Amino acid sequence: MIFLIIITLVIVQRIIELIIAKRNEALMLSKGAYEVGKEHYPYMIAFHTFFFLSLMFEVMYFQLTTSVLFPILFSFFIIVQCIRIWCLTSLGQFWNTKIIILPGTNVVKKGPYKFFRHPNYVVVCTEIVLLPLMFEAYFTAIVFTILNFAMLSVRIPIEEKALMEKTNYTQQFKRNASIS
Repeated sequence: MIFLIIITLVIVQRIIELIIAKRNEALMLSKGAYEVGKEHYPYMIAFHTFFFLSLMFEVMYFQLTTSVLFPILFSFFIIVQCIRIWCLTSLGQFWNTKIIILPGTNVVKKGPYKFFRHPNYVVVCTEIVLLPLMFEAYFTAIVFTILNFAMLSVRIPIEEKALMEKTNYTQQFKRNASIS
């Protein structure tokens, strides 16, 4: 029962995020933005869809129960959800599930983005491990963690290249590097 409640809430959260992303996309495109990485986006949608399907199948088919570490894992999951919301609100109109670039824009350097470049990807990586582990769905945790790293190894370089070419990303990154 706890699994169905949590998975339903997470799926509803993702649907709301897709609605926000679509709204942000329309706003950014109206300001002259454009999308990069269109080629891999359908694979990313498939990846996340199959992640949830795999998780639901594994937990329900094998009648898995919550992990003995569930209270700790769930607490960490709640913290990660707070960071997810912090990422989304920090980026504001720039947040999207797609890579939408608005030329000439300054990159966001507030919230978690003040501390490192891709906090939202760290959140997603953490969720892909935590959600299955909370319910002992080890197959889903392992397979989709590997697939996610493969996906991000394509996505992050495309995003960074576009940001370096069309925004102040390079200057911000150098400024950060000199502080460290």
